[in-house]
Amino acid sequence: SRPNKPHSSSSVRRAKRQHRRVLTRSSEDVIRRYMEVVAEVPEEDCIICMDQLSSPSSYETPSSEDGVQSVLPDTVGKFITCGHTLHMLCMLAMYNNGTKDGSLQCPSCKTIYGEKTGTQPKGKMEIYSIAQSLPGHPDCGTIQIIYSVPPGVQGPEHPNPGQLYTCRGFPRFCFLPDNDKGRKVLELLKVAWMRRLIFTVGTSSTTGEPDTVVWNGIHHKTEMMSNLSGHGYPDPNYLDNVLSELASQGVTEDCLKPPGSS
Repeated sequence: SRPNKPHSSSSVRRAKRQHRRVLTRSSEDVIRRYMEVVAEVPEEDCIICMDQLSSPSSYETPSSEDGVQSVLPDTVGKFITCGHTLHMLCMLAMYNNGTKDGSLQCPSCKTIYGEKTGTQPKGKMEIYSIAQSLPGHPDCGTIQIIYSVPPGVQGPEHPNPGQLYTCRGFPRFCFLPDNDKGRKVLELLKVAWMRRLIFTVGTSSTTGEPDTVVWNGIHHKTEMMSNLSGHGYPDPNYLDNVLSELASQGVTEDCLKPPGSS
């Protein structure tokens, strides 16, 4: 029989469209929002260019429309939370070479500032409920997630813009225990999906095929009744591990709180 569908996949798609409506900030504004200039330059190397912070960055300084240099090569800044220091121009170059989504990630400790988004192509995430239990979780049913991603054309955020990308092994069926922790993981996976963090376009580690849709570092269980491949159950550490992987992408329980709540 067809599994029950407790959540509408259209609600995930609607939230995804809403997520795209973000105010654009200039690259320099993003850098200044999450970094502050240091007056006394420490005697250490920049983690990006590996030159001494006391020496100017080797990256070219972009100019604003009026011709004024926005970030000078010798400007050293530190992140407002973790405090790691580096050339602000190096960080600006790294930001401009990425998705330019309004967020920064410290290259030293990986702390995320702002809301990180990825390069996941368009697709659909559907959620179903199955009465059968997973091995290792006899006291609850199962959540089934179905990811569908069609082939398409790479955008400017992908490795080869304008070229086609393939989609092997879709739809992909994934499984979670339908208990409190499993449902929390599900809600966080919805956030990760909306932020385009579940998949990306790259080279398959399994087949070596380039320009194809691949997982993006958030592991999923794709076997329901065995763990022969390591991608199934039982696996007592899986939920904790995937929560850590989600957190490394900036997706935590704080993302589930209503706006304005503490």
